[in-house]
Amino acid sequence: MSSAQPSALSDEAWRRSGLSQDALKELSAVARAAAEAGAQELRSLFGHLERVREKGRAGDLVTEADLAAEHAVLQVLSQHTPDVDVLAEESGQQQKGGTGLQWCVDPLDGTTNYAHGYPFYGTSIGLTWRGLPLLGALAVPALQQLYWAAPGLGAWCNDQALRVSGCDDLAQSLLVTGFAYDRHTRLDNNYAEFAYFTHRTHGVRRGGAAAVDLAFVASGVLDGYWERGLSPWDLAAGVVLVEQAGGVVCAYDGSEAQLSEGRLIACTPGLRDPLIAGLAACGPLPGASFGAPELDQGAGGSAP
Repeated sequence: MSSAQPSALSDEAWRRSGLSQDALKELSAVARAAAEAGAQELRSLFGHLERVREKGRAGDLVTEADLAAEHAVLQVLSQHTPDVDVLAEESGQQQKGGTGLQWCVDPLDGTTNYAHGYPFYGTSIGLTWRGLPLLGALAVPALQQLYWAAPGLGAWCNDQALRVSGCDDLAQSLLVTGFAYDRHTRLDNNYAEFAYFTHRTHGVRRGGAAAVDLAFVASGVLDGYWERGLSPWDLAAGVVLVEQAGGVVCAYDGSEAQLSEGRLIACTPGLRDPLIAGLAACGPLPGASFGAPELDQGAGGSAP
């Protein structure tokens, strides 16, 4: 385990991009407007869905709200930043200007929650510079909260500045995580890690919306987060929120996190090393222990 902390990804993205602070302010305003546009669609359709379907993987849902929110978001982005590339969850990648900038759009973070009427969801808009998270915004309609963050501008929820908690004792912490859609088909499914940290903390929450989880870490409501199996649109905005609120983000082994890897830690600085150590201590649980003995067969009868 390395004790050296990588520099903040968002600060590095700003340095490399060469963008001025005024440009960051303008782009942050666009991100907020786009998040609010998506959230307005989610508010209007919440509890009134007519179609919910799977889009390839078991449990990976899409609804008319996802599509309506993404359409509203893309309209805002196209109007204000027509030359910036887009990576959107539902419509995929749009190459536009080759500027190195790319919007990462999750129109409905927490689709499963939303489809069941569970009010923990949001619209997440992140902006990356050559794959590094630069700035972001997240609207959480049920809480009437708009989060946003950018280097040099801080991290905010509505008009309140955000700061991660000062927790540095794992035993006193409240953590959050999630479980990927492929958890049914592989032993690397986060079950062992969930049990490990649940046993050693005040508790581990499972919100079901990665961007909202990260926003809660940035606000100090939660002390740390880890998860695997994610996409850049799940992470881009939330990573910036945590970093600009004074938190740290890294890979499971403590090295620099990569959005494309879809696996990272985000936490208050004092929990970074305990989380790295805890994750390193966990091996997958045998499938038979959670009712899936068929997963053990490919591992020679036991979890690797």
